[in-house]
Amino acid sequence: MMAERSEILAPETAPAIRATAMAADANPYGNIFVGWLMGQMALAAGSVASRHSGAQAPVVAADAFSFTAPVRIGDEVSFHADIVATGRSSMTVAVAVWRRDRHGEGTERAAQGRFTLVAMGEDGRPRAITNATLQIEGTASA
Repeated sequence: MMAERSEILAPETAPAIRATAMAADANPYGNIFVGWLMGQMALAAGSVASRHSGAQAPVVAADAFSFTAPVRIGDEVSFHADIVATGRSSMTVAVAVWRRDRHGEGTERAAQGRFTLVAMGEDGRPRAITNATLQIEGTASA
C-alpha cells in the first residue's frame, strides 16, 4: 500500500530575490546558518513592501518561522515574498524559501516565515499606504 504524501510545489512566479549559498555563510557541517536565511528573507519582504508602498519599509516584527530542509553550500536559494495583509501603514509579508541543488532541477521548501513592515514617510514616521493597486493573491488591499 502506497503512503499518502503531501507534495508542496514551488511557486511558479519569479522570486523576489535569488542567491547562491556560499561557504562564508555555512556552519562546520556545510549547512547554511539560519540567521543568513532570515536576513535574506527580510530583504525579500522589504523589497516587496517598498515597491507596494512606494516608501521605505523597515521590518518591525517577524514570526511564524519554520525551517524544514537544510540549505547547503552551493544551493541556489529563491525567496518568494507575497503581501498577505495590509493596514493603514503596515504590511504583512509571507516569505517562502526554496532551495535547488546546484547540479540538478529538484527543489524543496527550506523555510517560511512572516514579516511585518511599516511604510515610512520622509520625516521618519509611519505614513499611510497610498499604492493600493497591487493585486494580492487571494485577498483585497485595505
